[in-house]
Amino acid sequence: MSIALVINSSYTFLLTGFPGLEWAHHWISIPVFSVYLAAIMGNCTILHIIRTDPSLHQPMYYFLAMLASIDLGLCVSTMPMVLGVLWLDLRGIHLHACVLQLYVVHSFSYMESSMLFAMAYDRFVAITNPLRYSTKLTSSRVVKITVILGFRITVPPGLRLLWFSYCHHNTLSHSYCLHQDMIRLSCSNTKFNSLYALTVILLSMGSDFLFILLSYAMIFCSVLAIASHKEQLKALNTCVSHILAVLCFYVPVLGLSIVHRFAKYSSPIIHIVMGNVYILFPPLMNPVIYSIKTQQIRRAIVKVISLREAR
Repeated sequence: MSIALVINSSYTFLLTGFPGLEWAHHWISIPVFSVYLAAIMGNCTILHIIRTDPSLHQPMYYFLAMLASIDLGLCVSTMPMVLGVLWLDLRGIHLHACVLQLYVVHSFSYMESSMLFAMAYDRFVAITNPLRYSTKLTSSRVVKITVILGFRITVPPGLRLLWFSYCHHNTLSHSYCLHQDMIRLSCSNTKFNSLYALTVILLSMGSDFLFILLSYAMIFCSVLAIASHKEQLKALNTCVSHILAVLCFYVPVLGLSIVHRFAKYSSPIIHIVMGNVYILFPPLMNPVIYSIKTQQIRRAIVKVISLREAR
């Protein structure tokens, strides 16, 4: 093990841009950077508005602020490296840096899944038991939920990658590091890592998704019990933004998992595009969804813009 660690201490992986389109990397970087910048600005705007507007100091918006923070972390931990590949052809990454990055990326992904579950619980309480909403979701309870769900740390199987031998080529299929991508290049026994990673995904993201489905099944049952059709639509409308956020996160996750496991011999471009969609799509769309579908957020944004124009 110590010999393998010495050998791997200088091991370097090569990140992938868009194979065959290297001549167009600078052009490709324009939409990538634009989306990255929009995601950063959108989530920073959400955080600023929630922090400065006292009317938004409620459990729903605390969870939304945490979601925005996680999206920022996901972007910042990956996109500078992606842009480094596209702008400057900085493709090399040390083994230790790669392991650290994949742990950060996967941790933020687990956090986002957990936060979406917490937000589903928030909607469940708000609709099924609105009179006790303020007593069930107090500030201290929101903090506890955030700590337990949003920051649950899993023992990373990626640490074992430091002791693996890499006798295949050293080119990753993305512009940042992912666990499944790295074990593909190892000639060591990776069964434990593969099974462990699958187990963690099922126990974290899988269970979160099942609980979200269960929450909405109970929400719909409660809504159907409401006599007024208008009140039914009003109650369901408060869930639309969260449902869209769930789809924006889980669809790219599912797509990337399918590409890694069942489309290994597909075009490298598909892997690259899905990898970037997985990182950029939720952080880009979440602020847009909540700005459009949440009246309080929309009003706060208009208020901020109006004050700046008045100055």
